[in-house]
Amino acid sequence: MEREPRATAAALAAAALFAWGANSYGQLGLGHKEDVLLPQQLSNFCNPGCVKRITGGGGHSAVVTDEGSLFVCGLNKDGQLGLGHTEDVLYFTPCKSLLGCPIQQVACGWDFTIILTENGQVLSCGSNSFGQLGIPHGPRRCVVPQAIELLREKVVSIAAGLRHALAATASGTVFQWGTGLASSGRRLCPGQTLPLFLTAKEPSRVTGLENSQAVCVLAGSDHSASLTDAGELFVWGSNKHGQLASQAAFLPVPQKIEAHCFQNEKVAAVWNGWTHLVAQTETGKMFTWGRADYGQLGRTLESHEGWRPKKQDPSLRCSRPSKSTPSSLHCLTGATEVSCGSEHNLAVIGGTCYSWGWNEHGMCGDGTEANVWAPKPVPALRSLSGLRVGCGAGHSLALCQRPALPALGQHPRVTDPFPDATKEAGSQEAMDQERNWKDRHAEASPQSQSDRFRNGLVTETL
Repeated sequence: MEREPRATAAALAAAALFAWGANSYGQLGLGHKEDVLLPQQLSNFCNPGCVKRITGGGGHSAVVTDEGSLFVCGLNKDGQLGLGHTEDVLYFTPCKSLLGCPIQQVACGWDFTIILTENGQVLSCGSNSFGQLGIPHGPRRCVVPQAIELLREKVVSIAAGLRHALAATASGTVFQWGTGLASSGRRLCPGQTLPLFLTAKEPSRVTGLENSQAVCVLAGSDHSASLTDAGELFVWGSNKHGQLASQAAFLPVPQKIEAHCFQNEKVAAVWNGWTHLVAQTETGKMFTWGRADYGQLGRTLESHEGWRPKKQDPSLRCSRPSKSTPSSLHCLTGATEVSCGSEHNLAVIGGTCYSWGWNEHGMCGDGTEANVWAPKPVPALRSLSGLRVGCGAGHSLALCQRPALPALGQHPRVTDPFPDATKEAGSQEAMDQERNWKDRHAEASPQSQSDRFRNGLVTETL
């Protein structure tokens, strides 16, 4: 994501980091291992207003600050926290082996971690059982981050999936390593020789992208994706849940999702769960597709080719439009932040934190364990302004800011800032959001649009 301007001292003091959801390994950083159904404020292990990125993996979490410091907590069985040991960590702890080495991005896989430094070098730690660390002759696990020496080009984007990882270089080349996609590829493509990048335990160039320049990469549980500087989205791997927007069961090489799937608009940002994707176009429209059985597509009341649900209760599971077709989700138009967990999502819209999808461990933060079928504001965060969001496989984190107090003699405005997405699909408000987004970006120069793609407006999670 683009780096935000530094906040004022007052804003820094008012910012706070919250965590909720699955916590079996202490991945919430709250000092215990009990699941949490409502957002809980974390102690200030760093200056909250300087948090740049938040992300999580199968059972661990990572926070990167503006200064490039990395803090980690949670499951550490394979050394995925990079702290030099294999004990679980219940509070966010600085990764001291990286002190003096500013971090730009972290991608947390199921049981491993990929780290991108500000100078474009990639390091890895955790399990290497499937070659996911990119160190072909290394040990079965690494407890301290090791440089991936075979990535000799400067890297601008990284991604970590269940058992594979990716990197995009400054020249636009995509590399993949880890054998996570190989077994399904062999099963679904019998008689075919799989490309080397699907079976390599060291960074291998992804073929089929030679005529495009990647600005970011994404990894699901069994698929991969890459966004180009031209706003084109390429996908490959397993299509078991329609996450590749294709009729094929498995795509061994990258295939572009056609522009008409996004109403002929360029894709500006993409986020990736285990088996579903969320994309934002250049005008701020949001599309979802892939697995849908936990509500992770947020489509309960969305129309699609004349489709209408029979029931209006968003808590009820109902028939859905084609899950393999990207479908516009009007209530998310103009979202400024999005993050995908394995099967749930967070978003910031107009400063409000929304959640939807799988909720078995309370990761939607509404105090229940019932799946959430359409984006709704996180109740406990309604009075706060969302700044950053991040998801792990089954947990959630959000950086929020308390509203400024009104000046003496002024009365705060009273509005209804929390529209329920289950009531507003296709509403005038959604159209106004889209129009406002277009107005804000109508005068952007071609250079600024190019910079936007180059900076990779994406987030990394499982």
